[in-house]
Amino acid sequence: MIVLGLDPSLSCTGWGLIRAEGNRLTHLANGQIRTRGSAPFASRLVELADTLDGLIAEHRPQAAAAEEVFVNQNPSSTLKLAQARGVALLCAARGGLEVGEYAPTLVKKAVVGTGGASKDQVHAMIARLLPGIAITGPDAADALAVAVTHAHHLASAGRGVR
Repeated sequence: MIVLGLDPSLSCTGWGLIRAEGNRLTHLANGQIRTRGSAPFASRLVELADTLDGLIAEHRPQAAAAEEVFVNQNPSSTLKLAQARGVALLCAARGGLEVGEYAPTLVKKAVVGTGGASKDQVHAMIARLLPGIAITGPDAADALAVAVTHAHHLASAGRGVR
């Protein structure tokens, strides 16, 4: 099963694709979608949607997962993040994928062992779990961590990962 992990953001959405076969995980691809900060807000959402639609069409994942929104100090930033996340969920659903959703602390705990892990710790653990890969940045590492978490969740539930 191919699993697409997403770490949504308006400025830089991380994505990661893994193949899960039982407990064996294999890296397929990862990257970051950067929208043009100077573009109008709605145009940035379209740019994100078009890129995600192309990614899903090219790689044809069977499952997807995204990080849940966390509320931060700036309500405007939280709303923009939520809207970018909505675009990511829409693209996955439009691609026929059921989408798992995970809190950032749960993803960190699943991958590193503690919900308070730093981005550097997540990056290092993903590099260990998927040896030999070139991770394109912290957002891509987070997205791969979401994909790994979802693959483990599906395997534990006995759903599709064999």
